[in-house]
Amino acid sequence: MAETILGKIPEPRYASFGKFLDANGQIIDQGIALYFPAPNSYTGEDILELQGHGGPAIMNLLLTRCLSAGARLAQPGEFTLRAYLNNKIDLIQAESVAAIIEASTHEAARCAINSLQGQFSARIDELVSLLITLRMLIEAILDFPEDEIDNLQALQIKKRLSHVRTQLEQIFLAAQRGNLLQEGIKIVLVGAPNVGKSSLLNQLVGDDAAIVTEIPGTTRDTIQRTIAIAGIPIHIIDTAGLRETSDVVEQKGIERTHAAIKNANMVLQLVDSSQHLPDIKDQIQKCIPFDKPLITVFNKIDLLNQQPRIEGEKTDIRIHLSAKTGAGIELLREKILDIVGWQFNQAGEGVFMARQRHLEALNQAKENLENAQTFTENESQLELLAEELRLAQYALSAITGQFTADDLLGEIFSHFCVGK
Repeated sequence: MAETILGKIPEPRYASFGKFLDANGQIIDQGIALYFPAPNSYTGEDILELQGHGGPAIMNLLLTRCLSAGARLAQPGEFTLRAYLNNKIDLIQAESVAAIIEASTHEAARCAINSLQGQFSARIDELVSLLITLRMLIEAILDFPEDEIDNLQALQIKKRLSHVRTQLEQIFLAAQRGNLLQEGIKIVLVGAPNVGKSSLLNQLVGDDAAIVTEIPGTTRDTIQRTIAIAGIPIHIIDTAGLRETSDVVEQKGIERTHAAIKNANMVLQLVDSSQHLPDIKDQIQKCIPFDKPLITVFNKIDLLNQQPRIEGEKTDIRIHLSAKTGAGIELLREKILDIVGWQFNQAGEGVFMARQRHLEALNQAKENLENAQTFTENESQLELLAEELRLAQYALSAITGQFTADDLLGEIFSHFCVGK
């Protein structure tokens, strides 16, 4: 390929300036060629990079030339998939490549870089190593019962298992925070018409994202904007006011409001403080699932000359603010982070990128280790103890790709951009 397009093979790992030639020897472009012989390349295979001037027409001509010379278009994520299959990186590092590209905040990008550098993988490998040691001790007791093998107490199995569970809990918390930085949280604004949902959205976003008028029912559809609070992407969804209406278009908007509530991680219910306070068990709250985190926002305190404040806790959080003046907005931001378990001073330190599948695998391992703990009370249940430890190791190893089904690999890499 290099000889066909460049007329020569570039010196390995040096930037060579040259001409890119078509089939007739005419110059398509001139630029930089980089040759990385295997195994010292991103994929572990021979790699040739051609860096042209970047115009779409010129790059398409060069791409067409490469295809005519025997190359083919890469599948989504194929380069990173090859790097994984050639043991250049593990599965966590492979997924962190996509996470770096998708990162919407500086903190999320730093979190993904931590994973690419192998911090998440190292923690998982360390945990798997501890599990292997535990399994080895249990299997020794099972396989050689007639020999003088120490019992569970002498081998400190309970203490060892407790240490593994503590380490897993620390990893899980770091992964949860990394998932927050990567995925963010969805917050839906709900309430009766004209209580200030759109004004609150504009205040949080810092822009006129939604039309604000005195006319009830102005918002007919959901409006979504993304902001960052302490590095966490916050996807805020403004919705149509919930009320009985005969307007067909408004009814459609209300249907979408219900769908947004269902898919949200948190709900902000807005109430107009200047009017008669509604019963907390009103029609709007009946639309909100009981297990969904809820903050009741009493808006328009500027009309009552009140100061912003927070009342209640846990399932009954009430924040008094003014979406018009911005008073109390900072209290709302802090409470949102508090509910999702994030503090302003964390800033992504000590966390690493984690996908939903990582959290599910860590949860599965936690369940297996909890079950294993119950089987340490009786040596007649050693087989069950050994099996739970095996399942926990399997769940953890699936995170780094040591035990991964082919269909899972296909699902993971299908979400990459084409080529990368």
